[in-house]
Amino acid sequence: MSGKSRVVEGRLAQNPHAVRETKEKNLEVAIGRQVRELRKNQRLTGSDLALKTGLSVGMLSKIENGVISPSLTTLQALANALNVPLVQLFSGYEETKGAMHVKAGEGVETERAGTRAGHQYHLLGHIGSNNSGVVVEPYLMVLDDASDRFPAFQHDGIEMLYMLEGVVDYRHGDQIYHLEPGDSLLFDSDAPHGPETLLDLPARYLSIITYPQSK
Repeated sequence: MSGKSRVVEGRLAQNPHAVRETKEKNLEVAIGRQVRELRKNQRLTGSDLALKTGLSVGMLSKIENGVISPSLTTLQALANALNVPLVQLFSGYEETKGAMHVKAGEGVETERAGTRAGHQYHLLGHIGSNNSGVVVEPYLMVLDDASDRFPAFQHDGIEMLYMLEGVVDYRHGDQIYHLEPGDSLLFDSDAPHGPETLLDLPARYLSIITYPQSK
């Protein structure tokens, strides 16, 4: 398995306990702090930077203290004077991170390719565009007496199943996996996959699908 969370010598290479630098949630304050820090690192006084940008000392002070929201033209002038890319002035800002809480029984029933085979899809949450570049779709899948076997799903990404109830023989490519409560199955979802034989119904399992965001 490759990637940041790959297993190396029996442990995950990614450190889930790593402490990240605390960032500012207010954009104006974040920009101001970054401007001040860059100015001081370059041993410039407020007067020096004001002269280089054509701003007044008072206006520069308001920017550095996060009192006002500078225009894009002003930000570009500051970036040029400090010899940094414009985006660096935003580096101390922490964007809002999405979360969604779905109470038991409140997952939105939706349609996917297997709906026509009597498979019930309950979407448990959705987060749109995010910095990770990855979309995650978690579903609660329910198969009952009205459901048909459907071992021909194919789509982009990686999928993980976790059995909650019932027993299913699940196909992935040329392999059949006997899934019982507590079992999990992680696989490349580009290969044909789906329930081959429904052995004990109703069957309930979590299906978590991940794939890259559209560019």
